[in-house]
Amino acid sequence: MRIWILRHGQAEPMAASDPQRALTEHGRAEVRAMLPLFDDTPLDVILASPYRRAQQTAELVSRGLAHARGVATAAWLTPDDDPRQALDFLGERSERNVLLVSHQPLVGQLISLLVEGHRRGHYPMPTAGLACIEMDFPAAGIGQLRLLSSPSELST
Repeated sequence: MRIWILRHGQAEPMAASDPQRALTEHGRAEVRAMLPLFDDTPLDVILASPYRRAQQTAELVSRGLAHARGVATAAWLTPDDDPRQALDFLGERSERNVLLVSHQPLVGQLISLLVEGHRRGHYPMPTAGLACIEMDFPAAGIGQLRLLSSPSELST
């Protein structure tokens, strides 16, 4: 199983509420820059936080990779949710390539949980940061981090 974890692209600093913050043009460009890293991987499912910036990020990926199934919303992918909820969800799924689009601090904590078995590890995930973790089955501490990249690394 491959679990792809993508932080949303850069968002506008202000909106009526945090969940309503939209991607900036720079944020859209960041997300598009990350598309080649999926390396023609056929995603089985794209799940995104209900926050606007995560939904927009997931839609850009879905269109950019010609993912016919669209984007599903997962209420447990918001910034302060418990990464164990994501792990529980993944444990009930049969898909082999799953993309989760979310926010910090959740994305960093989820990577730490999957790779190290706890949520305290530090994984830098700037806007549009992308991680790929491989594992035979979803469980804490058994994942192998195969990719950890950001748009700034690709432009150098």
